[in-house]
Amino acid sequence: MQVPHNAFVLVADGRKALFFRNEGDAEYPNLKVEHAQEHVNPADRDQKTDAAGGARSTQSGSQAPAAAQGGSNHASGGGAQFAESRGSMGETDYHQQEEDRFAAETAEMLKQRALKNEFGSLIIIAPPKTLGELRKHYHKEVSSRLTAEIDKDLTGHPVDQIEKALIAA
Repeated sequence: MQVPHNAFVLVADGRKALFFRNEGDAEYPNLKVEHAQEHVNPADRDQKTDAAGGARSTQSGSQAPAAAQGGSNHASGGGAQFAESRGSMGETDYHQQEEDRFAAETAEMLKQRALKNEFGSLIIIAPPKTLGELRKHYHKEVSSRLTAEIDKDLTGHPVDQIEKALIAA
């Protein structure tokens, strides 16, 4: 892939965002860090305070089965009762919520910079989940400047490996 001179390159995941500027040419990128941001996000288990909620569906005493009230029932022996239902409300993944919030904040930062005309070309490198969350929040000015998206996690890689991944894409 060719990376235009002065292109803005964002390398992000759910807790870290690295903003680069290509000071090289299109064929040989030379990425320079413009801004780095890291979001503290403890593991989900460290953010929880109690167990997940639950829902319970039971029959109230006023709605006893017809057989118990002396009426007829479709099943013999008064067995046409509904079994008690126990459903889980689903556990909230606070770690994932924080990663999604960080992606939304990063998209907002891109929007602000695009509206200030701070970049003409944008390349985003992020893992698929983060990339999907970023896309939900792209402003039209960000989308119009988007040159490429690469679905890889390169936040922990040195700059030269990020440059090589860009060239290979």
